[in-house]
Amino acid sequence: MEKGKNLPEKKFSAGAVTATIWRNEVPSKTAGTAGFYTVSLQRSYKDKAGLWQHTASLRVNDLPKASLVLNRVYEYLTLKETGDEAEAY
Repeated sequence: MEKGKNLPEKKFSAGAVTATIWRNEVPSKTAGTAGFYTVSLQRSYKDKAGLWQHTASLRVNDLPKASLVLNRVYEYLTLKETGDEAEAY
């Protein structure tokens, strides 16, 4: 990955809810660098001016969609971890 550019590895969406997977690299004493993943969850909406905005706050009706995308993230990362990358979407 190019230094200074942190691009998402994968995104999963259901309606206005999106979960984004980020790969992070940190210095490691034994291997040079070590990687780990973080996940961000957000909901998109249009404001009064009609412009798209994003928030981490979810409404009750967003919860099933959040559950769906988070399950897909978990499945993706678990399959990747076990080496079944061909099945990891």
